[in-house]
Parts: sequence; structure tokens; C-alpha cells
Amino acid sequence: MNLKRIFGALLTILGIAGLIYVAVLFVNTAGGTRDVKALIMYGILGIVFFIAGISLVRTTKDEA
Repeated sequence: MNLKRIFGALLTILGIAGLIYVAVLFVNTAGGTRDVKALIMYGILGIVFFIAGISLVRTTKDEA
């Protein structure tokens, strides 16, 4: 059981969920300053989690 690979998959799933949440907020937003700040904040967190998870899964070697 490779703990790094599981953690990478979890980060990737959290990143995808964050990006989907940003898309839902974007569709339902009225354009206020508070809405734009939330979009930027959740979007950046989603992208960071997604990229970190993908890179962790890619760089972790399989154990035989």
C-alpha cells in the first residue's frame, strides 16, 4: 500500500471538486465583489490541489 499515491489521488479529487464548485459559483454569480473574491480563492485552491495531486501520483514509484 503506497500512502503517497493515495494522498496524491485524494488531493487530485479535492482539486477537481474545488474546480467544479468554482464552475457552479461562476454560473450562479451576480457579479458582486464578494462573489469574485470567492471565485478567485476557490479557483486557486482547486488548481493548486489538482496540480499537487497529479504531480505526486506521477512522481511516486510503484513498489513491487
